Amino acid sequence: MTTAHQAPGETRPGGRTARTRRAVLAAVFEELGDGGFATLTMERVAQRSGVHLATLYRRWRSVDKLVCELLTDMSSGVPLPDTGTLPGDLRALARGIARFYGSARTRGLIEAVVAAAARDPQAATALRDFFDERLALAGVMVQRGIERGELPADTDPKAVMAALGAPFYYRILIARRPVEPDLADSAATAVWAAARAGAYATGDVRPDDGAEHGGGEHDGAPERED
Repeated sequence: MTTAHQAPGETRPGGRTARTRRAVLAAVFEELGDGGFATLTMERVAQRSGVHLATLYRRWRSVDKLVCELLTDMSSGVPLPDTGTLPGDLRALARGIARFYGSARTRGLIEAVVAAAARDPQAATALRDFFDERLALAGVMVQRGIERGELPADTDPKAVMAALGAPFYYRILIARRPVEPDLADSAATAVWAAARAGAYATGDVRPDDGAEHGGGEHDGAPERED
């Protein structure tokens, strides 16, 4: 879901501060790939990035903040699709998520962020804010579907997006298995069917709501795109 993120203290996107941030986040990503979160330290990031240790502590304070910012930065490359139909959008977004978590290093990143959140209240807040922001951004797709009459008017967009992402995080964090390509299509198909059936409806429909549970031309599961 594409959005802009500004690092602490970054005021000149093309200046030294931005270059420092890029170098630091690249070093964090490489360190996670080499040894995982268990071996990640501020000292190792400073050595790999060439950025002074004092600068790291002043701007990020801990490795927990570094991995949370890296996740935010990388996930901004997952685009928010607009295919013209909600089932098409769900499938396209799910495939984007699958590609994002397709590498072991990226899966290690979300594991590191969750591990950090388990012991650091500030990291936990950062993780919640991260998911809240992404659910809100992706919820725009669901709102468009409601306005097209594809879903019940009282559908909760965030609940739909949370359900779409859930299989990926179960696969990564609980089952501890790679994200296989077919997971995207099965997740999108299941969420579309559930949303159409009113599974994410809140029951709070105003009399003047224009969107109804209908839209015959979009009935059924998302079409597969081979």
